[in-house]
Amino acid sequence: MADHIKIRPATGTWVVRAAGAVIGESTNALELVEGDYPPVIYFPRSDLAMAFLEPTDSSSTCPYKGQARFFTIEAKSGPIVNAAWSYEDPKEGVAQIKEHLAFYTTKVAVEQV
Repeated sequence: MADHIKIRPATGTWVVRAAGAVIGESTNALELVEGDYPPVIYFPRSDLAMAFLEPTDSSSTCPYKGQARFFTIEAKSGPIVNAAWSYEDPKEGVAQIKEHLAFYTTKVAVEQV
């Protein structure tokens, strides 16, 4: 793992809300801190309403984590495009985030409750 990436269990219970609806709640979330960036909460897929998340054709590549796949949230008020991402096959040093999704906090609310 890159020295500037730290992954640890996120303390407490975390919720993700999209357009006012709860699409996930977890006591098993992970907190990833990368350099000077704000911490990112990664939710296990098993704690998310995956029926509301549709994979898109968008992707990006991180030299430390691998290739990210993006997801659109199908909210009642309409789609929230590319609101979440997942490293389906993360690099060895960040393998803990496999089967987890993270969310853009500019598009949804990610909160500790």
